[in-house]
Amino acid sequence: MKKIYAIVLFVILLSCKDNSSVSSANIVSINASNPKNTAVENYFSSPEIPGKMTFAGEQIPLDDRDVKEKLDYEMIVNNFWHSNTILMMKRANRWFPLITSIFKEEKLPQDLVYIALIESGLRNVTSPAGAKGFWQIMETTGKEYGLRINHEVDERNDVEKSTRVAAAYLKNAYQKLNSWTLAAAAYNRGMSGIERDQKRQGLENYFDLSLNNETARYVYRILAIKLIFENPEKYGFYLKKEDLYPPYITKKVAVDSSITNVYEWARKQGSSIKIVRKLNPWMIGNTLEVKEGEVWDIKLPENKKQFRIIGE
Repeated sequence: MKKIYAIVLFVILLSCKDNSSVSSANIVSINASNPKNTAVENYFSSPEIPGKMTFAGEQIPLDDRDVKEKLDYEMIVNNFWHSNTILMMKRANRWFPLITSIFKEEKLPQDLVYIALIESGLRNVTSPAGAKGFWQIMETTGKEYGLRINHEVDERNDVEKSTRVAAAYLKNAYQKLNSWTLAAAAYNRGMSGIERDQKRQGLENYFDLSLNNETARYVYRILAIKLIFENPEKYGFYLKKEDLYPPYITKKVAVDSSITNVYEWARKQGSSIKIVRKLNPWMIGNTLEVKEGEVWDIKLPENKKQFRIIGE
């Protein structure tokens, strides 16, 4: 039986060798020195690493071979993880205008906005450790920085409020560590964790420190995303304007009394619970307690082209 299989396999391979109808689109060139002159339709090449690069105004030591190779690794991962990178680009068109404006208002380097992409891909996700939202904020940290978190609301899922918390944390980290690169690393490791590593090793620069695997990759991942997003076509990403997700066009409804049934309230607004939660992901409960003197702003769609408005 094994001999029969071997003979059949030999015949198949021989016929493929002589079959000129095999599509060249299935062939991948590994010689990308001059891909336009090759006979193949698809090719892969290593993403270009610039000779010089800065992050938040700080020079990246790319003359260090270890640093360059670590950045090269993250560039390859992100450049060829096409689905994830393309989706991040689509979402960034919707959310970066808000995030960048807050960082500008808070006088933070714009390069730090890429942290949100690394943390969540601009999605309100929950980590195994319980961190939530675009900025992956832990409950204790969120409450420490003034976010309301209970069975009805979780403001870690409020993009604007969580971005302000992230900005405040990064500011505090910079004041303590005196480096935006270290502040970014501290967003993953924690300020005290970075300080312990510095003290134990007698070193201060992020690129000199021996860190746990996640934090050791963290800044390089941010750098890779920065390079790709600043020059997407250079790295093979060609998205048209119509491919990108547009910002939501909303209006705010001021609510100064408790909502006993969020589902009914949504329908009375001519909307649905699906749309209300999409625009207000911090609303996680079926009710909303509004204390005396409080006013909650709830977003509803203003542009009828983006969402179906019930009853119209």
